[in-house]
This record gives sequence, C-alpha cells and structure tokens, in this order.
Amino acid sequence: MANIKSSKKAIKVIAKKTENNHELKARVQNCIRLCGKAIEAQDKEMATKLLKDTQKYIDRAVSKGLIKKNTADRQKSRLSCKVKEMA
Repeated sequence: MANIKSSKKAIKVIAKKTENNHELKARVQNCIRLCGKAIEAQDKEMATKLLKDTQKYIDRAVSKGLIKKNTADRQKSRLSCKVKEMA
C-alpha cells in the first residue's frame, strides 16, 4: 500500500482507467460477435447497422491504444467483406 498521497491518487486513477479500457474492449468484442450473428442469420439491414457501430467502437479503441491499428483494420475488413457478400 502506498504511503504518499500522490501515489494513493495514482492507484485510484490507474484502477479507473483500467476499468474503462476493459469496458471498451468488451464492447468491441460484443459488437463483433453480434455482427457475426446477424451475418449468420442473413439479416442484412441489422448487419449493416451493427457493422457501423462496430467500426466506431474499434476506431475508438485504436485511438486509445487498446488495439493495434493493423488488428483493427483486419477486423473491420473481414466484417465488411462478410456483410457485402450477403445477397
């Protein structure tokens, strides 16, 4: 346990940032999963809506440094290809 006041505050700040980062990463994974389910169900309207939301959250995670840029680009590309392939 820290004794210095600034160290105690830093511990609180780190815990809060860690929680926020975890929530965003979980939201990205959930969006990808939901978009995949919509694609499997052949629901093009829902898939395109979810794709847009997923791309937004992926970009937000990249800007915060939670996901590497190439990983994000690959995920977005694969999802968008699957949505485009739906007839």
